[in-house]
Amino acid sequence: MRIATFVHPFLRKPRVGLVYGDKVLDVNLAYQALLLEDGEEDAEVLAEATLPSDMIRLLRRGKKALDALNQVNANLSKFLNDGIEAPEGQRIVFNLGDVRLKAPIPRPGKIIHTAGNFREHAKEAEKAGWEFPIPQWISFLKSPTAVIGPYDPIIYPKFTKELDYELEVAIVIGKRGKYISREKAYDYIAGYMVFNDITARDIQREEMKNGLLNFGKNLDTFAPMGPWITLKDEIPDPHNLKMELRVNGEVRQEGSTSRLSVTIPEIIEHYSWVTLEPGDVITTGTISGVAAFRENPERYYLKPDDIVESEVEKIGIMRNPVVKEG
Repeated sequence: MRIATFVHPFLRKPRVGLVYGDKVLDVNLAYQALLLEDGEEDAEVLAEATLPSDMIRLLRRGKKALDALNQVNANLSKFLNDGIEAPEGQRIVFNLGDVRLKAPIPRPGKIIHTAGNFREHAKEAEKAGWEFPIPQWISFLKSPTAVIGPYDPIIYPKFTKELDYELEVAIVIGKRGKYISREKAYDYIAGYMVFNDITARDIQREEMKNGLLNFGKNLDTFAPMGPWITLKDEIPDPHNLKMELRVNGEVRQEGSTSRLSVTIPEIIEHYSWVTLEPGDVITTGTISGVAAFRENPERYYLKPDDIVESEVEKIGIMRNPVVKEG
C-alpha cells in the first residue's frame, strides 16, 4: 500500500489518502463508511481513533491503524465503483490529478540525515578535490521546516550560486524505540519515501571549515519528500532499488540501493541511540553524480526554471520546479 497526505478539495485541509493507480481515497472517511455499513453508531469517533486523518497520528496507532488500512484496501473495488455509501454524502475518492499532494509527513519530529553511505559518492568527492573528507557515518539533522511536497517549488536563494541536489531514500519510522538491534529493525519501519537533500554548496563549504553542516542543508524548501509512503510490505528488499535523478530530462544521478555500504537495519541500529518516534525520518545518503563533484560543476548546479525529477524504483517520482526567490 501507498499512503499520502493530500489536501481535500472540499474540506480544504490535509488528509491521509490511500493511493491506488491514479486515484486517492480518504482513508478516514472510507473507514467511517465501512463502520456505518456494519451498523456502528459512533463511526466517526471510532474512525478518528483508529485511522486518523493526520499521518503522524495514524503511524502512532500502529497495528490498529494498519489493520484498518487493510480493511479499506480490501474494499477498494466498492469505493472505486461507488458501491458503498459515504458518510453524510461526503466524497471519498478523487483523481490524483485533482488534488494537491503535500509531503507525506508535513512536519516530521526529526530528520536524521546520513552522508557517506554510498562510497562512490565519497570517492567522487575525493577525485573532485573536495576540501573535506566524507567518512562513513557522517550525520546531521535536517530541519523539519525545510520540508516540502513532491511537486512543490524549490526556492533558489538569492545568496547562493551553487545549488545542488542529492537523491536519497527516506526511511519512515512507524514504532517508538531506542537501542534497536539490526535484527529487529524492520519491526520499527513503516515504509519508504523518495528524498532530495537540496544543498547550497557555497554555504556548506564555509560552514564545514568550522566542522558544521547547518544552513547550507536547511534553508526553506531544502527537503522535498514523497510522493507518498510506500509501506514496507510493498518492498521486501529495500537494498535492490534503482535510483535516478534528472534535471530537465537529463540524467544527473544514477545508482542503486544495492551499493549502500551499510544496510538499512544497520542504519536504524546506529541512530537509535536517540529515541525514534513514529513519523521520524532517516535518510540513506546519496549516490554519485552531484553537481559539486563533476567537471565544470557550474554547468550542473541547479538554476531557476529547472525541473528536478527524483525517482526511486517501487517508491515513486517527485517533480520539483526550481524558482528564484522573490
